[in-house]
Amino acid sequence: MQRLSFSKVIRYFLLTTLALVVLLSILIMLFGLSAQSNLPPRKPLTQENITQARKILFEGTKIRPDDISAITLSEADLNLAGNYLLNRYHHSEIYIELVNYKVRCNIALRLPWNFFGHYFNASIRFGVKPGEILPQITKFKIGDLLLPTIFADWGMRSLIRFSSLSDYFILATKPIQRVDIDRKTLTIYYEATAASSYYVNEEMRRVYQQKIAEIIAQHDPKWRLSLADLLKPVFDLAYRRSNAQTAIEENRSAIIAINDYVNALVNPPYAAFLYKRTDLAKHFMGAAALSVSINRLFANALGEVKELRDAQTGGSGFSFVDLAADKAGSRFGEVAVSSLQSARSLQALTAQIQNYSDFMPDPRDLPEHMNEEEFKRNFISMQSMPYLALVAQIDARIANIPLYQVQ
Repeated sequence: MQRLSFSKVIRYFLLTTLALVVLLSILIMLFGLSAQSNLPPRKPLTQENITQARKILFEGTKIRPDDISAITLSEADLNLAGNYLLNRYHHSEIYIELVNYKVRCNIALRLPWNFFGHYFNASIRFGVKPGEILPQITKFKIGDLLLPTIFADWGMRSLIRFSSLSDYFILATKPIQRVDIDRKTLTIYYEATAASSYYVNEEMRRVYQQKIAEIIAQHDPKWRLSLADLLKPVFDLAYRRSNAQTAIEENRSAIIAINDYVNALVNPPYAAFLYKRTDLAKHFMGAAALSVSINRLFANALGEVKELRDAQTGGSGFSFVDLAADKAGSRFGEVAVSSLQSARSLQALTAQIQNYSDFMPDPRDLPEHMNEEEFKRNFISMQSMPYLALVAQIDARIANIPLYQVQ
């Protein structure tokens, strides 16, 4: 009888263990499946609810830099914001209670059609332990099955770490100093500067504003003002003004100055165009300005939030064309300030651009003007394979532009 080698025994043991873990995980997940939600029926969010939810979610953007500030949320606030996030394109629900200095969350996730159940129901309880910044899981149930909290903690950390949630989780939690849970309120203390916000050098900004004023004064009114007509001379000036130590700050000031003109509250003398559209120039420069003043992840997140809002009744509709401009602008801003080397390379290349395609791929073949119903019919959600595939295609187009390949 042939003897098994030690390596084969170990391999067999590991594969068997992995299979058991996978099987156990599947069995546990099945406990959460149900034909209906465990939560009581909830009224649809009104426009007033949505406006209030956005105010809650973006409250931190109004904090003055260098201040440690706080936002206090009631149960009603938490439920409103939570259901706004979950229900926009997922038809899922959450019910949050503050009980005995803990947060109790009951979640019903709506699943795609399947033979096992239309909902996945779970209940999670959080509490703040001494020495911890963020609340930790103190109780976890899938359906009616109570599970060890260590299992829940591992599952949630794995989900965040190995999915697109990782970037957003870091972005959301990095500024947090601590979280306090009271009887009926939850208070988050955070520092605005931890979100990587930057001061703009006003002296540099005025230099580029003056340069833009000269460009506008010399512009032929018979022709459209191309965004390239602004970027090229402004970054030529940035290249000539910069050295190895100041390039990043010069780029940040230049981008902010261009955005001041393109996205001015009062209509500028000549609107800037990108692929014969003023809205694309506004999207591109707005995202670039956000990227250099906060960061690219936040700029991309806000771009998607805006498109979701535009898909609602009365909006211009979800546009992958606009989203492409947001993403290209975010990437432009990222390269402009990510390192001294990339800052100098971007200056040199932008000073030599010939047309739009040198910094923005042609997006006009992408779908746009989709209302909420059309978006759901074609793309289901922002986590669906069709949506992610099209976003990946946009990212690939941007990555193929030499300007964004600098190190």
